[in-house]
Amino acid sequence: MEVSRAVLVLCFVVATIVPLSMAENQCTAIALRRPLGKKKPKCVAYNPIDKCWRCDANWANNRKRLADCAQGFGHEAHGGKMGRIYVVTDSSDKNVIDPKPGTLRHAILLPEPLWIIFSRNMIITLKQELIFTSDKTIDGRGFEIHVAGGAGFMLQFVHNIIIHGLHMYDICERSGGMIRSKHDHVGIRGRSDGDAICIFKSSQVWIDHCSFANSYDGLIDIVAASTNVTISNCHFVRHDKALLFGASEKTPEDKIMKVSIAYNHFGKGLTQRLPAVRFGFVHIVNNGYTEWKSYAIGGGDSATIISQGNQFLAANGACKEVTKREQVPECVWRKWTWRSEGDLLLNGAYFRQSGNPNWAKTYKGYPLIPAQPAENVPLLTKFVGASLNCKAGVPC
Repeated sequence: MEVSRAVLVLCFVVATIVPLSMAENQCTAIALRRPLGKKKPKCVAYNPIDKCWRCDANWANNRKRLADCAQGFGHEAHGGKMGRIYVVTDSSDKNVIDPKPGTLRHAILLPEPLWIIFSRNMIITLKQELIFTSDKTIDGRGFEIHVAGGAGFMLQFVHNIIIHGLHMYDICERSGGMIRSKHDHVGIRGRSDGDAICIFKSSQVWIDHCSFANSYDGLIDIVAASTNVTISNCHFVRHDKALLFGASEKTPEDKIMKVSIAYNHFGKGLTQRLPAVRFGFVHIVNNGYTEWKSYAIGGGDSATIISQGNQFLAANGACKEVTKREQVPECVWRKWTWRSEGDLLLNGAYFRQSGNPNWAKTYKGYPLIPAQPAENVPLLTKFVGASLNCKAGVPC
């Protein structure tokens, strides 16, 4: 009897201990699964330019770090790194002769290096083209900054410019007239062409994380012996003649032009000039092309075009050829160096090559961005455009 009682007591103790242990384990598991407050999303940056700055939670207090992140031919563009921060508080552009303090036009015309940021979301409609002075950064991070429905940017006889984080669309021609072009000069300007950005006889320019669509003329023109330009992480849609590098066969001074096009996405509604190039050297690396109606890459006048690690997806019902030469005999364009290396050509897309397959020996020492495999382009271009939704205190 005593033995039976002892067994019963032991069984009760074991039965009591085991469920407590199991319950403890269950509570631990529940605690591990239960979110402790709102979990911050993990920042992932895939291309080397983005890796340089995007995952810094303190970016808003360390904005000028961006100036050290450019690569390619525009890698020496430091913008307004050496200057003070100027906060744009007013989206208006009513007076192009005596701009109001706090406006973008007032900031751009000041005769000093400036890092220009914004106080809130803005739609800026430029009354006339915005004429830049040197050593400026326009940094749209932290807010939605739209330059739309008016004139575009004119970078003329300037150097050391960074344009980052802007939406630019529905850019129009403007009549011209009396416009301030420097802090101490007002002069008559002719009618503006309606380009979103025109780079004219300028150098050391970096355009990064901008979104472009639907301008009257071009989205970006690089002309008149401009050089050392990088266009990266941008998104292009809804436009006919998008990028023109070298305006005319009558401007051989564009032979000095050097441009890097990296990690951009060319999307819906594009027709041609992605880019079109005359005379200069253009390196097109790790971009995604998902639509063109006429051609993607074109040009003439002995331009050198090196395409590496890009994805070209030809649209159904559109032209399958990536390239287009100006109307010259084949015996002429066969001498132009247009090379495709490691490109991924999809849905019947094809790239007609020409020129020197050993081009790299000729251009040794150029600051070319190393190409990654074309299969990586969807990741490398995953965060293109101006909509990074950057918030102070968290990574972009």
